[in-house]
Amino acid sequence: MQRVLNVANRLPVTIGSTIKKSSGGLVAALEGVSNNHFELQSIGWPGPVDDTAKISELKQTLESDYGCIPVFLPDELIQGYYHGLSNSSLWPLLHYNRAYMNYSDSDWAAYCQVNELFADAILEIANDDDIVWVHDYHLFLLPSLLRKHKPHLKIGFFLHTPFPSSEVIRCHPQREALIRGVLGADLIGFHTFGYLRHFRSSALQLLGLESDMTEIQIGNHTASLGIFPIGINSASFEHELRTTDYQNTLAAFQQNWAGKRLVLSVERLDYSKGLLRRLSAIETFLAGTQNRDDVVFVFVSVPTRGEVKEYQLLRERIEREVGRINGLYASVQNSPIHFIHQSIPFTELCALYSMADVGLVTPLVDGMNLVAKEYLACQDDADPGVLVLSEFAGAAQELVNAIIVNPYNKVEVANAIDHALNMSLEERQQRMGYMKSRVMQYNADYWARSFIDELMQSNQLHNKPRNLLDDEQMITQALINHSNVAFFLDYDGTLREFEDKPDDAFPTAELHALLQQLNKAPIDVYIISGRSGETLQEWLGDYDFTLIAEHGNRYLAPGADAWVSLNPDNDFSWKEAVREVFSLYEGSTPGSSIEDKQSSVVWHYRLSDPVYGGWKANQLLSDMYSMLGNLPVEIHHGKRIVEASSMHVNKGRAVEYFMRRNDYDAVMCAGDDQTDEAMFRRPSSDNIVSIKVGEGDTQAANRVPDVKQFHLLLQRLTQLLKKKHNSNKAAEL
Repeated sequence: MQRVLNVANRLPVTIGSTIKKSSGGLVAALEGVSNNHFELQSIGWPGPVDDTAKISELKQTLESDYGCIPVFLPDELIQGYYHGLSNSSLWPLLHYNRAYMNYSDSDWAAYCQVNELFADAILEIANDDDIVWVHDYHLFLLPSLLRKHKPHLKIGFFLHTPFPSSEVIRCHPQREALIRGVLGADLIGFHTFGYLRHFRSSALQLLGLESDMTEIQIGNHTASLGIFPIGINSASFEHELRTTDYQNTLAAFQQNWAGKRLVLSVERLDYSKGLLRRLSAIETFLAGTQNRDDVVFVFVSVPTRGEVKEYQLLRERIEREVGRINGLYASVQNSPIHFIHQSIPFTELCALYSMADVGLVTPLVDGMNLVAKEYLACQDDADPGVLVLSEFAGAAQELVNAIIVNPYNKVEVANAIDHALNMSLEERQQRMGYMKSRVMQYNADYWARSFIDELMQSNQLHNKPRNLLDDEQMITQALINHSNVAFFLDYDGTLREFEDKPDDAFPTAELHALLQQLNKAPIDVYIISGRSGETLQEWLGDYDFTLIAEHGNRYLAPGADAWVSLNPDNDFSWKEAVREVFSLYEGSTPGSSIEDKQSSVVWHYRLSDPVYGGWKANQLLSDMYSMLGNLPVEIHHGKRIVEASSMHVNKGRAVEYFMRRNDYDAVMCAGDDQTDEAMFRRPSSDNIVSIKVGEGDTQAANRVPDVKQFHLLLQRLTQLLKKKHNSNKAAEL
């Protein structure tokens, strides 16, 4: 049976004098999964444990009786990891509350340490064929920690909160590490497409990772993205509505509020829920209605994070506002707002949902908001209530027949309450029918099963990662069995990682070490780049390499002083007109610049906003194709560049020139972008090896995922070539 290791901040149990199973949609959803041909095991923090002497006994009980693996955390880590980084730093940003964000390096250190403790607990028990499902923002770093130690582990991550725009998440001091951490998963799930879109944008803006709609490539790993709106435990509501306790409780509530219209709000006491703005809208409604004695607003505010100062202040403000509004609008017959700051039993909650004429759910931002779905589940089909729902709740994407409101507009919310209270039975039934049916069908069990099914089918092939070399042994044999071998190597994106500023991509100490190895190997090395000759000579002129500049326009032989043109008769008169057009795009695209080379003109937009720059690049390409249709010019769209160059100048022609001139037995060509494809378009041959570095369509026969892996390949090849060369020399002697 397939095992699912379900990893969350808290275990699905409550530990006191006894151990009790926790309630909630996630717990119920995963119980459904465990009944569906999966063996479920939970991993998480069990909460504070008072008697440390009994930890060993508690651990054994949790594992044997409840299928739980506890991760025990000391108090000092809990303070920094949970109260600090998770809830005082990440939670505010994820909910667009930058003003509430508090960050400290010590909190970050605690967060990192706890994520590592979770990773240790998982790695201790995980098998390669297990599924690991990580939940929520408390464990953003965990997927990559697991991937590092177990590359073939199937890892899913689901974010239960919103994911904000890149302009918000970039405020966090550890933004890159957080996003990289999540990208270790095979499948990353969100409630809505908007959250997915924000995550993709953040990966692009902060890490420079371009992506497809549902995939992000990072190194040799592909993270799939998906939308999985979480549902409720519909079966528990259906069961509760048939119980005698529920019927008795409902009858008592109906008697208590006889003759009143009930508007119900159920929320955790959190600033993201918009409770103060909701009270302002209620006051606006009460000020404008003549029948305020007939309406009762019931606020069930579930306590949360009471130890956090901001939440204490929020509660005080809410209680003051409730008192002030009741003081203004109460009468002998009615007190308009009933504020309940405590959890209430499930039976009472269902009864309140059932009898409420209006469910008022108006958070300022919310990942999903299951209260809206719970309210729908308890409605009587014959005489249903009306759901008033914030457009900023994830549920608004599904529950389109609710009255959708802007929670920041108190007049709009007040009018929606009035509309809901006066809506005809026919309209209420029409609105409710579709939404309730959807909520009951696409429940928590459906959500969990659909996520795991997609994770099982994700395209991260464990037995053959998509971006590793198909057959390194074949490549090795094609090169080391010949005596006259040449390497044609692109520079940017192949030998050297890209930098935001092209001038910053000079050879690093690590690259110089590799180049020295190549310099000593029994091969001819050609650095064939789009760079200018002057730059290549400055950076690489000390090596015994042939430098080929401007995509094959001219070359500098080892030890020579003068550059030689490979295209002496070319006409470059078209460059002036191209530069004029490029200048228009430079002026309208902040961060972009123009580079003028002997045989080409390049428009760089690496420092521009990547989305806007990419859009402008596509416009420029369209203009160039129209303008240069009858001229001998090629247009290349490379890594954040658009380049116009002579049709008679390309890397393929340069490679052909030197292959004919030197009659090489074997050749390796390596590059990363469109300009390198000319090297790869040669007829297939056993002694010609073509390698694409990175993602993208290519005619190369082989691929490595990134610059680092290509460096490692070159090191292995040069060592083998030197060993073969020395062996041959010894044999000759």
